[in-house]
Amino acid sequence: MATNVYSVTSTSPARIQRSRFLARSSSKSPNFAHVPLLQRRVVTLAASDDLDVIPVQSHDSADQQDGVSVLSAMAAHMEGQIDELQQQGGIIINGGSPTTTSSTQQLGLAGGGGLSSSDPLIQAGEGEKRAEEITTMVDRTINASIVLAAGTFAVTKLLTVDHDYWHGWTLFEIVRYAPLHNWNAYEEALKTNPVLAKMMISGIVYSLGDWIAQCYEGKPLFDFDRARMFRSGLVGFALHGSLSHYYYHFCEALFPFQDWWAVPVKVAFDQTAWSALWNSVYFVVLGFLRLESPVTIFSELRATFWPMLTAGWKLWPFAHLITYGVIPVEQRLLWVDCVELVWVTILSTYSNEKSEARNNNSEASNNSLLH
Repeated sequence: MATNVYSVTSTSPARIQRSRFLARSSSKSPNFAHVPLLQRRVVTLAASDDLDVIPVQSHDSADQQDGVSVLSAMAAHMEGQIDELQQQGGIIINGGSPTTTSSTQQLGLAGGGGLSSSDPLIQAGEGEKRAEEITTMVDRTINASIVLAAGTFAVTKLLTVDHDYWHGWTLFEIVRYAPLHNWNAYEEALKTNPVLAKMMISGIVYSLGDWIAQCYEGKPLFDFDRARMFRSGLVGFALHGSLSHYYYHFCEALFPFQDWWAVPVKVAFDQTAWSALWNSVYFVVLGFLRLESPVTIFSELRATFWPMLTAGWKLWPFAHLITYGVIPVEQRLLWVDCVELVWVTILSTYSNEKSEARNNNSEASNNSLLH
């Protein structure tokens, strides 16, 4: 039976020796298993580079052995080109069929086995990337709008506190009297509706504190998690402001003494009973707002309860010497909320790090399953 073999028309001993050397070394290559599937596509390209090959019919076993050797040499030569492209990131072998790593690159091989960016997997990856970029841009725009609107509203309210009777005032007079008159407006709000005024202040502080915490964690200024920030602000508004109002009055009733030793006693009570209670409330409510299971919430609370409590001891005892020694009871929450900008950064980081780590691990697992 006649067999197709390949005869080398070049009589250069060096080229023949090189082909046989490639044939011997190719069988030891880890990528050689992929090459036979590509031989029909690459034989013309390999032959045109180094060897002049003519297909002939032969019954001679010696010719057949030489033909197999030449074919192996050509396959080994192409395998070397594939290895080089793999190192450069130009081509990947997936189950014997090549795909390009660039969406715009096309590598045409003889025999019609061209490589194109029309691969469905490549198109799906590019579509997913574009959708992610669009989502990120939309989120940044929304976040920037929220920050700009809130900042504009706050500055406008502070500067226009005297708008009812500033007719004829100069700009210098408006700016000069704005701080004093804003303070008077705050004191008036404390007299008319003290709980609501303190709730609003705590809501603003807890929102800002969480935003600062996210920036401290490495997120860009306008890439913050809106849902996380609003959850923190909601807890501050609904719980911290109102509970703190009643707590400071309760503390004064519990320790009505005016002696010097009453201040450290109040600080010690604050940093044990009250801090433990409030840290737990904050952590648990945020967990429920994230729709986590009670088992997960309380297991993480047990893990973070002591670190959160001791972290507060590095800040609050010094601040509360002023709180209980200098500040009147009605003004205490405002002073405390100013310090809370630092503390909420710490508290929010503790309460969200495990949840975010768990979400990141879940996303990584899903991506690994998809790919």
